[in-house]
Amino acid sequence: MSFMSGLLRFRFRSLRSRALVCQEVVELVTDYLEGALSPAEHRRFDAHLAGCPHCTEYLAQMRETIRLAGRLVPEDLTPEMRTDLTDLYRRWRDEGPHA
Repeated sequence: MSFMSGLLRFRFRSLRSRALVCQEVVELVTDYLEGALSPAEHRRFDAHLAGCPHCTEYLAQMRETIRLAGRLVPEDLTPEMRTDLTDLYRRWRDEGPHA
């Protein structure tokens, strides 16, 4: 094993085992809610929530948003709301994943 590959392997392991920060929790919340995190990631997520009231509140807000949005039907939206949401989606799509 080369020095560089050993260093990369060590760095990857340390990233997997360190505690999550709030920014990472925000990025992972959808996967958490959908049950798509690995068991290790799920434990790290839960450990962060146990010590972070802000992220705990953010998760609760996301759950409530999903609960409420799940009740919407297209007829609930005004034509202006549909246009705004469509425009927002198109901007997001056009920016790509790394914008």
